[in-house]
Amino acid sequence: MKKHIKFCTIILVLFSTVQAQEQQLDFFGYWESYTDIENSLFKHFSNLAYDQINERKDKLNQLNTAEDWLERQSTVKQKLLEVVGPLPEKTPLNPQITGILQRDGYRIEKVIYESLPQYYVTGALYVPDGVKENAPAIFYACGHSLEGFRSPTYQRIIINLVKKGFVVFTIDPMGQGERYEYWGKKAGRFEVKYPDHEHSFAGAQCLISGYSTGNYFIWDVIRGIDYMLSRKEVDPNRIGMTGRSGGGNLTAYVGALDDRILATAPECYITSYEYIYRTIGPQCAEQNLYQMIAKGLDHGDFIEARAPKPTLIISTTRDFFSIQGARETFQEAQNMYSTLGKPENLRMVEDDDRHSSTTKNRKAMYAFFQKQLNNPGSPEDIDVEVPTIKELQVTKTGQLATSFKTKSIYELNKDKVEEQEAARQSSRKDFDNHANEVWASAAEIAGFTAPTDFGKEIFSGSFVNPDHTMEKYLLQGSGDYKIPTLVLKPLENQKDEVVLYFDSAGMEHAVNQDSTVTQILNEGYTIVLADLPGIGSLGPGYLKGDSYIEGVSYNQWFGAMLVGESFVGLRAEDMIRVLHFSKNVVKPDGKVSAIAVGPLGGELLHAAAFDKRIEKVAMVESLLSYSDITSTQFYKPDYIPFTVPGALEKYDLPDLMASLFPRNITLIDPVSADGAPADRDKIDRLLEFPLEIYKQKGSGNNITAHINASKENSATEKLIHWLRAKD
Repeated sequence: MKKHIKFCTIILVLFSTVQAQEQQLDFFGYWESYTDIENSLFKHFSNLAYDQINERKDKLNQLNTAEDWLERQSTVKQKLLEVVGPLPEKTPLNPQITGILQRDGYRIEKVIYESLPQYYVTGALYVPDGVKENAPAIFYACGHSLEGFRSPTYQRIIINLVKKGFVVFTIDPMGQGERYEYWGKKAGRFEVKYPDHEHSFAGAQCLISGYSTGNYFIWDVIRGIDYMLSRKEVDPNRIGMTGRSGGGNLTAYVGALDDRILATAPECYITSYEYIYRTIGPQCAEQNLYQMIAKGLDHGDFIEARAPKPTLIISTTRDFFSIQGARETFQEAQNMYSTLGKPENLRMVEDDDRHSSTTKNRKAMYAFFQKQLNNPGSPEDIDVEVPTIKELQVTKTGQLATSFKTKSIYELNKDKVEEQEAARQSSRKDFDNHANEVWASAAEIAGFTAPTDFGKEIFSGSFVNPDHTMEKYLLQGSGDYKIPTLVLKPLENQKDEVVLYFDSAGMEHAVNQDSTVTQILNEGYTIVLADLPGIGSLGPGYLKGDSYIEGVSYNQWFGAMLVGESFVGLRAEDMIRVLHFSKNVVKPDGKVSAIAVGPLGGELLHAAAFDKRIEKVAMVESLLSYSDITSTQFYKPDYIPFTVPGALEKYDLPDLMASLFPRNITLIDPVSADGAPADRDKIDRLLEFPLEIYKQKGSGNNITAHINASKENSATEKLIHWLRAKD
């Protein structure tokens, strides 16, 4: 059913006496030719991505000489380090060998090391019999599997490499194998179902802090290579790396950043962001480096950053990582290799299959490493006996979480959040300067651009009943979409004030499920309601992705982050478009108050900070801060689409509240990051800064927080009291 039909049910609730008129009215004539409205949010950021990708292509087309390419390569390496985030200082690995498994022709040493202090990594070193020193070695990065490196698919490849004379080292990535960070210690079960979910659940917290979990994934591998090089069996001049899927992602990352790796063979990963957006959408958190596309980077840069070192791109034609993207990226990188005089050092092999490892591709990979690491032999893929998961168990209990007092990514990021909070506290000492910086930082980080071209509103009809009227409009959004908008006007005792009303569940929910709108209308206030991108009739969109957690597509949110923007910034722009419409069409001389229900409160704070025509702000059951999400291990996924990636580097929601001084702000039943009602202690702690600013400047009564409103008096009564109050 088309969204505009669903939206029409609002009419039946408010105006049941006009059903005949409803049938005769062409409510959304525009909608008839715009049937993809629920995908407006993701399509908007996809179009921004295409523009940025084309800008990168234009720059590459201007590279003609080896000097041009090498100059770009230097810039790319610098940008890659920026988007990965600062890598930590190296600390003692403190490696432990917890057991040795002797097999036919080789041994497996079970290894644990500390990538960071108390951040443990489980792995295994495979050493061919007879190898004493200086053998060629390969780091094998496994993809997303519950078993980690113990997956039979990965074991077959690893053992084939070992049988061919390579020393091989492999590890469990975070959220896989023996490194589940959400392992229920008491219940003995996984708290988060899939590796992709583990990666993104913690990864979203890191992105709010301004960096990707890819930072930790990369560092685990770099420290793993440090361990390999500490072994006399390994020749430091003959290091290779390969891996499939998520392992191909890590191979691409580390191959671009670690010069110790001579040859790489990323498998079933390399494509291009253009085709990622056109097909599966951005994948889980560690595969999305902070603002990578906005920085002018794409998959080709992982290859070009290491040119002219030997690289083999391994692909399959029916992979969900688009083969067309892989082919175009190969051709792009081949231009650089050819210009540098080493076209033979870049190769691509593909097979007709899905996202899988094929015999043809494995043989090509074996032959590649045999040649590039000077270890000649047969490239045939042989049948091997694969150890069981139990045999490859590294820890005593089968999980680091129950065997060691190990840190998690959540805890590591929480440390960063505390550092960011300390920096904000220091900045807050000079309030006026801090407020100016907050406005500038919020606009830049959220990707907010003040609207200047508002277009012409489309009037879609009206209904009249004895008490009030309803007018329907379509407003121009900040992208290629319209904003469905309702204007409700009382016929008598109409006040000179407009109330903007934004419900996180959409307009239909606001009218059907809540009597607040009706009661405010009965008080004589004109109400303007609108659906914003991703909300109500403008969402949620078709894309779910590999990190679709409890009904929330983290992948769409990643799609905005990659282009340096956010859902919040876009929605704040559209709130100001609704404000402009209210001030210029609905009631030009009237005051404007605004109410947000649910997590849209954060967007409303941004809009009010950017436009002073919003004179009063009310937030109902809204979050108090982004840092509360990063400090809550089991936060509610619903809140992630209402956060700004990178915000905590410069500001948080309480900073925006303080910057609104002396405008009136009321919070009704604020919520904690886990979805539970916030208690008074938490409210006072999180809002200490804005409360103190308002108090110091003599307007302490202009910012209030009510809890248990439904028990004392209804939230609606609180809102009406707030609307009646004079500043």
